[in-house]
Amino acid sequence: MIGLISATAAGAVARDRLAAAWPGRTRVYEGPVRDAVERAFAECGQLVCFLATGAVVRLVAPLLAGKAADPGVVCVDEAQRYAVSLLGGHGGGANLLAEQVADVLGCEPVVTTATDATGMPGLDTLGWPVEGAVASVTRAVLDGDPVELRADVVWPLPPLPAHVGPAADGGAVLHVTDRIVDIGAGDAVLRPPSLTVGVGASSGAPADEIVGLIEETLRDVGLSALSVGELATVDAKASEPGIVAAAGHFGVPLVTHAAEYLADIDVPNPSEAPLAAVGTPSVAEASALAGGGQLLVPKRKSSPKGRAAMATCAVVRRRPRGRLAVVGLGPGARDLLTPRAAAELRRASVLVGLDQYVDQIRDLLRPGTRILASGLGAEEERARTAVAEACAGHAVALIGSGDAGVYAMASPALAEASDDIDVVGVPGVTAALAAASILGAPLGHDHVSISLSDLHTPWEVIERRVRAAAEADIIVTFYNPRSRGRDWQLPKALAILAEHRAPDTPVGVVRNASRPDESSRMTTLAGVDPATVDMMTVVTVGNTATRDIAGRMVTPRGYRWQS
Repeated sequence: MIGLISATAAGAVARDRLAAAWPGRTRVYEGPVRDAVERAFAECGQLVCFLATGAVVRLVAPLLAGKAADPGVVCVDEAQRYAVSLLGGHGGGANLLAEQVADVLGCEPVVTTATDATGMPGLDTLGWPVEGAVASVTRAVLDGDPVELRADVVWPLPPLPAHVGPAADGGAVLHVTDRIVDIGAGDAVLRPPSLTVGVGASSGAPADEIVGLIEETLRDVGLSALSVGELATVDAKASEPGIVAAAGHFGVPLVTHAAEYLADIDVPNPSEAPLAAVGTPSVAEASALAGGGQLLVPKRKSSPKGRAAMATCAVVRRRPRGRLAVVGLGPGARDLLTPRAAAELRRASVLVGLDQYVDQIRDLLRPGTRILASGLGAEEERARTAVAEACAGHAVALIGSGDAGVYAMASPALAEASDDIDVVGVPGVTAALAAASILGAPLGHDHVSISLSDLHTPWEVIERRVRAAAEADIIVTFYNPRSRGRDWQLPKALAILAEHRAPDTPVGVVRNASRPDESSRMTTLAGVDPATVDMMTVVTVGNTATRDIAGRMVTPRGYRWQS
């Protein structure tokens, strides 16, 4: 919950705008400002104070408990010019909150955290627990001092600058491991969520017995409890209070599996007791292994004094899953690149793409991003490269223009990808949509996009699709309409449409939509000149209802409005 506090009428107006924009996410605190701040500080995870920064500093100073506990605090000035991340930039999420407040109020976000200002990932922003001299290692990264990276395996981390890596020597050490390791005074440890703990328990098993068993087991084999990514058990125990409480204690999800599924998993220590109780000869080992991985610790039983054990556990180390983000860059204009796409570009440690698209967004990449660019005609090679890098454990962004799933890189990449990597799709504004917005509203009713390139699709198939769209009176946007080596397909496609549509049917021709050299014109089916069209152009042909209205191409929605 975000607490909102204001002291003046102008502040209250801005406060109410924020509350209206985020229903259910905010709580307005009324009354004396000091009391309001104290209550919000105690009750909310974040605060937005429509007050001077100096006033907020004095109000919250007596309340501070530490970076791990304090909420994020953002200040907005009286004129609503700035949203200042004042406290808890990373841990409290104030840096992101400042940007979100700025989006709503139209002001400028002010973030002074060094890693954010320099475009480097903060160790405490990766979503993993971190121990040791975090500030010291972060300072070394910012200062350009060597930081040795000691990782047991490759994890999909954000890009790190060149002076951070396995070959760096003589400086601080950043460990990435689930093992308990000795660290120097100036070193830090990132704890990846690599461990799955399978848990079995009798009905009524106490939470402290389950937690104690897990902690003791991990400690005995030199593993950190901070790397536990999930607890797993059989479906029949999904609501077992002790197991649910144990998951809450470690702050991880509880994953459950059907007994029939667990019964088919080969385990070293099957038992008749769980088979009779829940229908599988193994709960702890089988549920730990259900997601794949290496069994590090076979089944162990708790050892309470004076009574029989009520809990069992087993530990599996999961193989890191690489991450492939397929990112649509939009039609070319920077303001049509979505915030989500920009965030994925900054998150990726490896970028794969067509060289001219890489040049468009090179300035958005963080230092240390490895760029694998190639030229036209290498689509399948880029797809294979991106998947291979993700399979090696990296965080990869594969970029394409428009929407990467529309005549672009998503389909060849996902055709190569197996289920051992995580895939994230980031939509982008397509060329058809960008062109339509320039022309007016040509896509107001059913429409279809058809590529006229027969490099991968036989012309017979393309022609059949064009003819079907013509007969169905569907608006058509042609992609890849004409090139030097393919100059007859567009006239043929237009002729097919002309068999079913009048000569004065509006046609929009847009080249380089949203780019500095953008050009557009509206003509008719009889008047369009294919010689003026190239591969940077999309051609939109209206249906029988499309009209030229005040110089704009408009297709009625075709609905009857209900009163």
